Amino acid sequence: MRLPRVVAGLTLIVALATVAVPGSAGSRTPTSDPPIDPTLFQRVDAGSTFRGTAATTFSLDPANRSDGSLEPASTLLEPAGAALPARHGVLPPKPPVGVIVKSAWQRDASVSWYGPGFYGKRTACGYALTTSLIGVANRSLPCGTLVRFRNPANGRVLTVPVVDRGPYVTGRQWDLTGGACKALGHCYTGPIDWRLS
Repeated sequence: MRLPRVVAGLTLIVALATVAVPGSAGSRTPTSDPPIDPTLFQRVDAGSTFRGTAATTFSLDPANRSDGSLEPASTLLEPAGAALPARHGVLPPKPPVGVIVKSAWQRDASVSWYGPGFYGKRTACGYALTTSLIGVANRSLPCGTLVRFRNPANGRVLTVPVVDRGPYVTGRQWDLTGGACKALGHCYTGPIDWRLS
C-alpha cells in the first residue's frame, strides 16, 4: 500500500522537475569577441607638447627638511608654552552666572520592588539583603549613589542609596528593596517620581 504511493510521488517529482527546468538556466556557450581594428588607434609621442595642464614633479629640496631626524630611540616633546591661537578672534562664551538648578522630578511608570526569594543573600554592592534594608537596585549607577523617590499616591518621600544591580526586566530602571517599598508604601509595580540627590 505504501510502496505505490512512494513510487507515484517520485514519478510526480521527476515529471515536475523536467517540466519546470527544461535546461540549464542562464548558461550559454561562450562567443569569441570580434577582432579590434588597429586603424582605430593613433600613435602618440610622449615627448610631444600637450595642450592643457601639465604635471610637474619637483625634486626634493634639502632646505625643506625638518630640523632633526627621528631615530628609534628618539623622544618626542610637546612645544613649551605654546598658546593656542584664537579662531578668527572669537572667544568661547562665558558660562552664564546664576542659580544651579538640581534635576527636577522625573516620573517612571514601572517601578517594582524585590525581596522574597533573595532575603539572606548579598547584594552586588556587598549588603546583606534583609526585610529592613532600605535601598534601590539600578543597572548603571555606582553603588552608594543617593536617589530620592516620591510616591505620587500618598506623597511619601524617601532618599535611598543604590545597593544592588537590577532590575533585569526589560523597560524597568528601578527595583526597590523590601524596606524601601514599605517606607514609601509602594510594594507593587507602578508609577513613582525620582531624582538624583
